[in-house]
Amino acid sequence: MNIVACTVIAFMVAASAAFAQNTNVTSPQGGSMSSVTSDIVKSLAPTGTLRVGINAGNPVLVQVGAGGELKGVTVDLAREAAKRLGVPVELNRFDAAGKSFEALKGGKLDIVFLAIEPVRAAEVAFTAPYVIIEGVYMVPKDSAITSNDQVDRAGIRIGVNKASAYDLFLTRNLKHATLVRGEGSLDDLVKQKLEVVAGVKQPLVGYVKAHPDMRLLAGRFMEIQQAMGTVKGRDTGARWLHGFIEELKASGFIADALKRSNQPDAAVAPPA
Repeated sequence: MNIVACTVIAFMVAASAAFAQNTNVTSPQGGSMSSVTSDIVKSLAPTGTLRVGINAGNPVLVQVGAGGELKGVTVDLAREAAKRLGVPVELNRFDAAGKSFEALKGGKLDIVFLAIEPVRAAEVAFTAPYVIIEGVYMVPKDSAITSNDQVDRAGIRIGVNKASAYDLFLTRNLKHATLVRGEGSLDDLVKQKLEVVAGVKQPLVGYVKAHPDMRLLAGRFMEIQQAMGTVKGRDTGARWLHGFIEELKASGFIADALKRSNQPDAAVAPPA
């Protein structure tokens, strides 16, 4: 064997040893093979536990069981991420996206599941979206408003959940209508006799079915791109999260999670 061949073999052995030392490969039960280095774990779970914000205010992504247990696509993603990182997961429940965002900014969380928005992107390193949902308008059944393009007019009050994705979007885009921000239920907004209520399509569809005095306007006023994110500056972890989400979109993990949680109208986002 010549010197060149010996050198190549020695290099391959050394590289293989280094890979084995720094890589943790998930079991077949954890899905596709995904390498995780100690640097990735330190980036995403510096306390040794993956602290995750779960927004229970969005029933498309999170459902709360009769005993208070959390389930849904974001819960499944959080647990799968912690499993692959080899750390415990801490699920922190919030009733609104804005509160989860504030907790991340305050250093209380490592991971959040939020809609991609410019205001948030200043603080959050987002993955590409994993789920696409729609923002729609609801009006009283006898309202003279019949289309989305009639909403942004003087004298129109639009109820929104404070600091939600659609609140941030409408804050940037409305020119004439006025936003009324709430932190309670849809009932709380409807009781104010507002001209319009904005929200995520699925819960508004359910509300209209139960309240025939309300109706939805046709079409959407915005596309809500739900993504996973961590604190800006955790570049190593952010890169891993991006690959993690893309892998789980491609493998069918996210589609299966939506199906299990009975959310057939939520669409898996296309590949980044």
